[in-house]
Amino acid sequence: MSGSTIGKNFRVTTWGESHGKGIGAVVDGCPSGISLSEEDIQIFLDRRKPGKDRFATGRKESDTVEILSGVFEGKTTGTPISLIIKNSDQHSSDYENIKDVYRPGHADFGYDKRFGFRDYRGGGRSSGRETAGRVAAGAVAVRVLSDMGVSFVTYVNQIGPIISNPDNFDEAFILNNPLCMADRDAYERAVSYLDELREDKDSSGGCVTCIIRGVRAGIGDPVFEKLDAELAKAVFSIGAVKGFEIGEGFKAASLKGSENNDAFASDNTSEGIYTVTNHCGGILGGISTGSDIVMRAYFKPTPSIARLQQTVDREGHPVTIEIKGRHDPIIAPRAAVVVETMAAVTVLDAYLSAARIEDS
Repeated sequence: MSGSTIGKNFRVTTWGESHGKGIGAVVDGCPSGISLSEEDIQIFLDRRKPGKDRFATGRKESDTVEILSGVFEGKTTGTPISLIIKNSDQHSSDYENIKDVYRPGHADFGYDKRFGFRDYRGGGRSSGRETAGRVAAGAVAVRVLSDMGVSFVTYVNQIGPIISNPDNFDEAFILNNPLCMADRDAYERAVSYLDELREDKDSSGGCVTCIIRGVRAGIGDPVFEKLDAELAKAVFSIGAVKGFEIGEGFKAASLKGSENNDAFASDNTSEGIYTVTNHCGGILGGISTGSDIVMRAYFKPTPSIARLQQTVDREGHPVTIEIKGRHDPIIAPRAAVVVETMAAVTVLDAYLSAARIEDS
């Protein structure tokens, strides 16, 4: 299976399956001399790990990361950083009843057609558990970017029909509620909505907003390696993402040019040029403008639901299944940190690319 590596200058390769011995990542291209510890990475994994509350899968994993290489005396050496997160609470027997059938909304059918074989235990490589390796590697990118003045604010702005009100934005609230929302009123309504879905053996979709602050103007390449195109690729590689947008995104289709254009202004210096508004989401022509990069990722509802569902087996025979196991009633809250860290990998890769061009 190819396609498990992303990036040109800051390269991340993830490995492992949901019910294998562990999940991990190898990071190549990280600059040397960066302070890095397992605690720096663990903070991000704790935001993603399962079993924290009733809105996440009941699977109990500590998601404890171990750095195997690439760090000496608390500093990166410039050599590949190898990271491992061991699995400890996999219940493979939960999947025996569906090993020969195609679960609605899952990658089972596609994997069989592509490879002629699949690991049915929790989805194997297509499981959301694969994202633990991404988060660990992305945490390294966040650490490097923090020294460059780049930071991230990531939150869930929509759960099902409940959309946050921008006027109620409370950044401090994001990491203090299990749904990672920034609007307290929307959070209360979302809790009630999800509790109703749980009773009805159903699940919900959602939307994650990621704001990247401090990216200087001039990062990104035109044409096929636009910064927004690379961000879209990185975010769309997250299994449950079905939509992506930058700035006004889909709304721009209904706007006039006079409404969507961002006027330029300055403090009378070439370094002080900025856009008065930010409808473009911080990127024009595939290159950063210096304003906040604002992007959104739309997640489908969790496909594993406890209701009886109709499907077929590998021979095409009709089957009624009831999916057992432990699954999230909504993906977006735990996926917020996945979006953030994938964005970090992409932005750092673009920074390193720009640095090579400037040094040449």
